[in-house]
Amino acid sequence: MDIYDVLLRDFPFLLKGLGVAIVLLAALLAIGFVLGMCICLLQLYGPRTRLVQWPLVVYERVFRGIPIIIMLFIFFYGLAGIYDISAFAAAVLAMGLRSAAYQSQIFRSAFQSIPSGQMMASRAMGMSKAKAIRYILFPQAARHAIGPWTNEFSSQIKETSLAYVIGVVELTRQAHYIITSTQGNVLIVFAVVALLYFILNRAGNSALYAFERKLAVPGFEK
Repeated sequence: MDIYDVLLRDFPFLLKGLGVAIVLLAALLAIGFVLGMCICLLQLYGPRTRLVQWPLVVYERVFRGIPIIIMLFIFFYGLAGIYDISAFAAAVLAMGLRSAAYQSQIFRSAFQSIPSGQMMASRAMGMSKAKAIRYILFPQAARHAIGPWTNEFSSQIKETSLAYVIGVVELTRQAHYIITSTQGNVLIVFAVVALLYFILNRAGNSALYAFERKLAVPGFEK
């Protein structure tokens, strides 16, 4: 059978693998966003004690300093002896916790770009620290963070392809199945896979850029 006929026949499996990659991406980014924001706020506005700050610094540096493929092996094979965890769940945890370390620094830079006088002015008006963060600082920091956050989005799209090493049947592993069944045709199959990743990346970035423009306040960025 011709390789193009095989690709046409098996293209739904590639789309299924792409769907798994998208779900994995959404899950890890959600974990990264929530945990990363918590780490950022604790680092900037939490207690300045070593008991609070040192674990946050250690967490951020460890998860940013270890290659993601090693983290995948640790979470899947390491946790397997303690808890019966699926390959997908291990990938979500490993990539989500690592993304949180990066996102925490994205949000931290965004909050630090806001003049410190705004917090003092908010407190002087009688607002609590939590309300000042929620209503005054966060809306501004969110606008500043979207640009750098698109880089994290693009990076995580590409890193989801590494989940195949622990058995997640996403786009890359589906491509391997097709290559095995056709006994070759590596270039053509992975060219299709590359095109699918590129389309997903461009679509996501375009949506984020549009969201950034929608939130922009005329003259504010300048």
